[in-house]
Amino acid sequence: MGRYVARRLLQMIPVFIGSTLVIFLMMYSLPGDPIRALWGERAPDEAQMALIRERLGLDDPLLVQYWNYLTGIFQGDFGRQIGTRREIYDVISEALPATLRLTGLALLITAVVGVGMGLIAGLRAGGKTDRGILFVTLLLISVPVFVIGYVYQTYFGHRLGWMEPVVQDDQDFAQLWLPALVLASLSLAYVARLTRTSIVENRRADYMRTARAKGLPAHRIVGVHLLRNSMIPVVTFLGVDLGNFMAGAVVTEGIFNINGIGNAVYRALAAREGATVVGIVTFIIVVYLFITLIVDLLYAVLDPRIRYA
Repeated sequence: MGRYVARRLLQMIPVFIGSTLVIFLMMYSLPGDPIRALWGERAPDEAQMALIRERLGLDDPLLVQYWNYLTGIFQGDFGRQIGTRREIYDVISEALPATLRLTGLALLITAVVGVGMGLIAGLRAGGKTDRGILFVTLLLISVPVFVIGYVYQTYFGHRLGWMEPVVQDDQDFAQLWLPALVLASLSLAYVARLTRTSIVENRRADYMRTARAKGLPAHRIVGVHLLRNSMIPVVTFLGVDLGNFMAGAVVTEGIFNINGIGNAVYRALAAREGATVVGIVTFIIVVYLFITLIVDLLYAVLDPRIRYA
């Protein structure tokens, strides 16, 4: 196990460098001048602009800037905002709790509702319930997230008044259920379909016939044997999707006015704060890489036959 973890950590290094380099080059190749934007509508002072570029290292070649950024990251420095000179680490620390609460609820909804729908559909494959669940999940997959967000906000928030249409306090979990449901809608549809497929395949496996032949009760056959063995592809998807939740929260947090990571990225893009976008995306990449490692290690828990050398 230790050798496997060490190899995976070494494999993360080129992935991290490659992904952060792509993001860095994309952000700093966008048209426009972030230093010029500091003057707004006023005529810029060329001498002042040159001094600011020199102080920030923006007059260096792009790869030199990236190297300086990369060495800073390994020292825990995510850089500073160009306009306010605020530490990007502070921006992340301030926005992260709201996003973690939102993604945590979204992951809970995805796991409980998605797996539940998939289990019911798989156990009743070919029936009306199965076809109904497949139709609902296909509808959720087909509709864009921002459309689902505005529909849920209008119907559940404004018309029925069941939930707050706009989050006033992102520390109140009761106000986060609606945006969490929007964020989870697409993922729970995929989880439901993936669980259903896995359940249908495993129901025909030899170990299921053996369990029934031994006279085990139905709840034990389904809960211990069928569901556990069907969860490996689902756990893989949920682990990868946790990183997607953080990245996909840009739209959801914007609709419901949540001051999280997604909203911070949106504001940074609007203000042409490329350094902030790169810093936040770098943090998400690190989280994503470690989540995939944890998911791989969970395979051995779900299936004792799996061994890591």
